[in-house]
Amino acid sequence: MQWSLECGMIVRRTGDGPRVVWVHGLGESSVSFESVVAAMPGFAHVLVDLPGYGRSPWPAAAMSLDEVADNLVGWLPEDAYVIGHSMGGVLATLVAERTRVRGIVNIDGNISIGDCVFSAKAAAIADPAVSLATVREQVLRDSLARPELRGYFAAMTFAMPEMFHRHAHDLVDMSRAETLAPRIAKLPSLFVAGVPDGICAASREMLDAAGARWVGVEPAGHWVYLDQTDAFVREVTGFLRAS
Repeated sequence: MQWSLECGMIVRRTGDGPRVVWVHGLGESSVSFESVVAAMPGFAHVLVDLPGYGRSPWPAAAMSLDEVADNLVGWLPEDAYVIGHSMGGVLATLVAERTRVRGIVNIDGNISIGDCVFSAKAAAIADPAVSLATVREQVLRDSLARPELRGYFAAMTFAMPEMFHRHAHDLVDMSRAETLAPRIAKLPSLFVAGVPDGICAASREMLDAAGARWVGVEPAGHWVYLDQTDAFVREVTGFLRAS
């Protein structure tokens, strides 16, 4: 992979073909996408570590999700698809509302408050450092039964506490408003949900009610691209090729 620092983000590039930008979730980094990217030849994959996460520098102050979206819009390559997981799915939505993209894939992004598993816990704790440490401890405990959380635990080691805390609050506020499903429905998008353990059943109903294009991959949880890589790649590649 080729590495560079662009707009406060570490950016990695690999492959040739239509350009696909991958945006990670709360507390994570682009490392979480490496295995699925390897399973998707025929695309020019662009993997970013958002400011304050992964290998990227920590900004002087925490940025809101709207500010991160603006930063992505100012940097985003032309004619790109955007694929985002969890918080990254929310950011993909915000980006697509701000600028023209070829299409977005929202992987189990927040729709309602029932999807705020870790963000609600983080937002309820006032001190950012304590908030991040508390969630990391919970993830470590849960990882004994859920191996996919081990990568998440490791990634949070590098997260800026203030950024993590601010984004947790933003996700809770946006999820509680329950406006994301109809906003997604207006965009050139595919929502990929892990069933039964990804977004909650109420959120899946909201996607249906809004007329959003979505598919459930099962059996899978929140990290659907790790749980069912082959099925995920089929659904996403079909959408990208047809867009």
